Amino acid sequence: MSDHQPVADPVRSISPEQEAVNLDRGIDDLLARLVTDWLTLEETAQRLGVSVSRVKVLARDHELAVAGRRGGWVPELFVDGAGLVKGLPGTLTLLFDAGYDPHESIRWLYTADDSLPGRPIDALCDNRGTEVRRRAQALGF
Repeated sequence: MSDHQPVADPVRSISPEQEAVNLDRGIDDLLARLVTDWLTLEETAQRLGVSVSRVKVLARDHELAVAGRRGGWVPELFVDGAGLVKGLPGTLTLLFDAGYDPHESIRWLYTADDSLPGRPIDALCDNRGTEVRRRAQALGF
């Protein structure tokens, strides 16, 4: 595990009902407040046009980060059309190499970074992956 501290970000409040759903999913409070929209492995596979087994392989190979009990939830922003967001697999590999686990990687991607500005996931979605990967690479040093 790494000893990094996420940059402060406004934390969304969630309803007691949503909190219960997140608890059932095995997603911690901070992650649930940062990421509001999730896909199941089945929904992710369907959007990517692959099998659930392939989604699990992507997660195992650090090309996709999944959260929750038994790794069953994928942040919806990770999927863009019929593919993964451009630059996401490489960024997740860099984060893994820096010692981040999947939950920490998702937190990092969804936490605002004043030097970007904004959240790394938004920068990836805006095709600014080079900036994001540069910051992720620096975490390993």
